[in-house]
Amino acid sequence: MTAQMRSVSSAHISIVVPVYNEEAVLPELCRRLQATFRDLSSNFEVIFVDDGSSDRSAEMIDEMHSEDPHFCAIHLSRNFGHQAAVTAGLEYATGDVTCVMDADLQDPPEVLPALLAEWEKGSDVVYGVRRNRKESRIKVELYHAFYRLLSRLSAVPMPLDSGDFCLVSRAVLDEMNRLPEKERFVRGLRAWVGFRQVGVDYDRDSRSAGDSKYSFFALVRLAVNGIVSFSDKPLIYVTLFGALISALSFLYGFYLIVYRLLFGGVITGYASLMGGLLFLSGVQLLSLGLVGIYISKIFQEVKARPTYVVGSLRGLRRSAAGGSSGDVDSDGE
Repeated sequence: MTAQMRSVSSAHISIVVPVYNEEAVLPELCRRLQATFRDLSSNFEVIFVDDGSSDRSAEMIDEMHSEDPHFCAIHLSRNFGHQAAVTAGLEYATGDVTCVMDADLQDPPEVLPALLAEWEKGSDVVYGVRRNRKESRIKVELYHAFYRLLSRLSAVPMPLDSGDFCLVSRAVLDEMNRLPEKERFVRGLRAWVGFRQVGVDYDRDSRSAGDSKYSFFALVRLAVNGIVSFSDKPLIYVTLFGALISALSFLYGFYLIVYRLLFGGVITGYASLMGGLLFLSGVQLLSLGLVGIYISKIFQEVKARPTYVVGSLRGLRRSAAGGSSGDVDSDGE
């Protein structure tokens, strides 16, 4: 669909929603999505990706599909993680335009018409920019610092304060699905493919119900994966830092030799010597750890395991998938 022909009323719209233990919010999410699209378009599909939930989320999604065929489901064989669930939904989406949003209602469904309006104007990627976040101050500051660090380190321009809440055109989605990465950082891939991109400001709500499924360490892992996937600058910085320390050590050693030969000075200082050794040991371990992270990333990609495995489908067919998966037969409903 060309930019001149874009119309929300005639377009097929896909909405990808990763779900993990969200039984407390699914009824309200369903109601608000139906209300949003009631006056917007009847040609849409909501693809819930059940990421191995242990509560009633999977059953509730199937019930939604039975009551309204607009709601479809991908049930993964186990918990593969948020980014893998998003990837699964994107690979099965059939729309002329595809939106991604979380199930916890922090990304308001009522913002989707604003994203679609920018798509109608010709943008191929429309991402939500978090104007305000109703979360703890510490968490907000950590997110703020991460986005700016990622933007500074990445070789690809990364929009600030923008998560996975977005819209992508069919052309962008096809290019994203062609990318071979197994451990995917979706918002980075979205920026990497290029095309015309624009942001839409919105207020990020607090969780409607339940607890966050991202632990602190899971967020750290996501941040590290994002940086490693799109930048080699940490390796360059460590190399430069090592070269600087070597140069300073050489100059200091030269100074000690001159001081001893010309001035007959006595060189002492057990504490300073041990401090220097411990500092350099720490730098070496840090450097090895950083290199190890990049090697681990290579190892995961070389194994070429699928990003996810599909257990069953509701309202979708296997032929709709466009990328790496180990899916099994669907019910074809």
